[in-house]
Amino acid sequence: MNPLTVETQQFIEQHADADIRQLALKASRYPTVDMPEAIRQIAGRKTARDKLPEWFEVKEIRYPSHLAMEQCSSEVTARYKARLMPTGSNKGNLIDMSGGLGVDFCYMAKRAKQATYIERQDELCELARHNFPLLGCPNAQIVSGDSIAFLRETERYDYLFIDPARRNKQGGKTIAICDCEPDVSLLEPLLLEKASWVMVKLSPMLDWKRALTKLAHVHEVHIVAVAGECKELLLIMTAEARSDEAEICPVNLPACFRGEEIEGCRFTQEEESNATCEYTNQPEVFLYEPHAAILKAGAFRTIAQRYGVKKLHPNSHLYTAETYIKEFPGRRFHIEAWGGFSKRETKELRERLPKANLTIRNFPSTVDELRKRLKINDGGDDYLFATTLGNGEKIWIHGKRVTNYE
Repeated sequence: MNPLTVETQQFIEQHADADIRQLALKASRYPTVDMPEAIRQIAGRKTARDKLPEWFEVKEIRYPSHLAMEQCSSEVTARYKARLMPTGSNKGNLIDMSGGLGVDFCYMAKRAKQATYIERQDELCELARHNFPLLGCPNAQIVSGDSIAFLRETERYDYLFIDPARRNKQGGKTIAICDCEPDVSLLEPLLLEKASWVMVKLSPMLDWKRALTKLAHVHEVHIVAVAGECKELLLIMTAEARSDEAEICPVNLPACFRGEEIEGCRFTQEEESNATCEYTNQPEVFLYEPHAAILKAGAFRTIAQRYGVKKLHPNSHLYTAETYIKEFPGRRFHIEAWGGFSKRETKELRERLPKANLTIRNFPSTVDELRKRLKINDGGDDYLFATTLGNGEKIWIHGKRVTNYE
């Protein structure tokens, strides 16, 4: 990796917010500037501003291609992974078998005494050698090569992290664990032979229940959402664990997560199967909508029992209660009104809500179709849910978002 010239560095700083497509068209005007590299760095810094704010503050950081930036973890999710490492992990050694840009590695390495980064792409290894000392990881061992071959020949580690590639040879995204590269289900014996604690990062689209049937020693399943959007699926494996007893840990991280303790809604598949869930055909005072990680986890009966709420329908995944439950893992609404879809009720709804944020839950229509039918614009502080009750009745619920309630 060649160092940036003074002219290129100045160009990057002066055009930090410029349209990179326009810059590319003007390359001939700047003969002393390495324009391809300047454009890559400007684009990388734009992505880092929101995704990697700590990196963004270090001007000397060098960024890779757009694809590598797209695929890397965010700072928020990397902090969460580091926090999952066992207590006292700063005395152990860590190996990252799929280094990439090194975001996860940098945060996890700070909790280990020694850390090894492995990446088969020489370009990313060069970036790692440049970036890691700037990010507080000056003693990282950087290995360019095949991580599986390296693991077979190396010592035993305390902590192992692997992020299998989730794109097939045609560039399409894969969601089954056996379709990832490498196939962790085949590697499981080697991983647990070489490390006491293994973390596997997978696509949030993957069916985690199916993954547990392919792996024998999963201790925990972490379904990670950020600001209401599922981002990652993390499997933690130990040799002593049994996948059929794995604890499921859905969590919704705030966009400003700094690594503090986050209380989730932990449960096991057996607990979900045995949980009791009360249903009702009558919305009460408050409406509760679980966050995305809870929905992905399928903790539908568990949260009903744990928080004392009633479910509107087995497939609606909306809950109601007479009381306000501050701890409920998701969004909370005060129900202003509710009704059906008769001509009279639809007219009253239209008069009540000229605009609202519309959500569909177990309802035979799309958001766009229903919005067009109701002639209700998008936005505002009101929320409208279209759903189905346990008796099959189709209803709407008008709610106001609640964060605190006296």
